[in-house]
Amino acid sequence: MELPESLLNVIDQLSKIPGVGDKTATRQTLILAKWSADDLNAFGDAMKNLANLKACVDCGMYSDLDYCEICSNSERKESKSVCVVENVTDCLAIERSGNYEGLYHILGGVLNPLMGVGPDELKIDSFVKRVRGLEVKNVILAVNPSVEGDATCSYIKQVLPSDVEVDRIGFGIPMGGSLEYLDTMTIAKALENKKKM
Repeated sequence: MELPESLLNVIDQLSKIPGVGDKTATRQTLILAKWSADDLNAFGDAMKNLANLKACVDCGMYSDLDYCEICSNSERKESKSVCVVENVTDCLAIERSGNYEGLYHILGGVLNPLMGVGPDELKIDSFVKRVRGLEVKNVILAVNPSVEGDATCSYIKQVLPSDVEVDRIGFGIPMGGSLEYLDTMTIAKALENKKKM
């Protein structure tokens, strides 16, 4: 049985979302088909408005204006601290923790010469200018542990002014984790990041 063209178009669009296959897209489309016209119009308007979404001029976070809420906050600027993350979801995760009060810089990836991602693609020069302009005292590198992530952190540390303190977040055993189930890299990072008691 062939579905109507209007449903097939929605299924096709939803299946473009990473992690959403044809079956999930079909289920979601059939749920949407039961919505009222008002709800569907509101949903459609919300999707259309994504086209107007901007990236913050300073940090790269999504924003409706040129500068995001965090970069516009004078108290956060006064912290003289910038946390560097790979992507927006990493930034949101740190914000949810409620343990950081400074600014962010979203790289949009990590250095990966094989994939054609160099310092220019990550706009590292503009980040260094921002650090100098804001007279940042501390940079926290919250980049995921991987060969590319480690190389990115090393590169950033090299290009930052020497008077800027550079820290890397700790990695290791998650709360409630059990050593017997962890991979060797996680255990190695945990040993590397050990602290005196």
